[in-house]
Amino acid sequence: MNMIPVQSSNLAAVGYNNMTRTLTIRFNNGRTYEYYGVPGYEYENLMNASSKGNYADQNIYKTYRQSEI
Repeated sequence: MNMIPVQSSNLAAVGYNNMTRTLTIRFNNGRTYEYYGVPGYEYENLMNASSKGNYADQNIYKTYRQSEI
């Protein structure tokens, strides 16, 4: 998956697979998580958010099933 570097105090890079609706987030601590069943608008909103970490905390982390990869 193509990961896009982002400006964030917590997130390092974000990727999204539209076919599988899988959002991948690599954190600054080196850990990477996949979030499943994420609609495309969530990815777009995350990438356009002024605070990506805050948006992910409020809309992604506790909403979608996840696993560390």
